[in-house]
This record gives sequence, structure tokens and C-alpha cells, in this order.
Amino acid sequence: MYAKIKSTVFIDALKFELVAGAHACLKAVLKDDQGSICSTLETNLPGEQKELTWRGLNDLPYGVYTLELSEGDDNVKMRLVKRI
Repeated sequence: MYAKIKSTVFIDALKFELVAGAHACLKAVLKDDQGSICSTLETNLPGEQKELTWRGLNDLPYGVYTLELSEGDDNVKMRLVKRI
């Protein structure tokens, strides 16, 4: 996986740290605790980019979410918390 989340706690945006190397298409899906999709992000990443910010998450209610990251054949799931 070429992208890592910087913090598991967020307010209105998620920041990803991009590992050096050839980046392909990054797909991120944010689901609530019932498994409903709340937001998605799909972007092509240039190789020289070091960080990506997913904005526009301020309308989501506070609580626990699951982030599913996929890049090519790599898939990662992690638990996130939206707070005040």
C-alpha cells in the first residue's frame, strides 16, 4: 500500500501520507458503524506527490467509521473516529 493515514482521529478532513514510488489509482470508501457508505474518493496520484487531503467530511455526524483503502491489489481497512 502506497498510502497511509496520518491520524485515526479526524474533524473535517483526512490526510494521507503517500509513500515514494509509482502511484496508481487510490480508492477510499468511508463507512459508518452500520456499514453504510458515507463518502468515497477515487483519484490518480502522481509519483512526486507526498500528501493527499480528503476534504468535505465536515457534514458527517460524529462517531466511529471504517475506512477502506484500495490501490491496485492492495486493500486495507482501518477504524477512524470523527470528533468535535
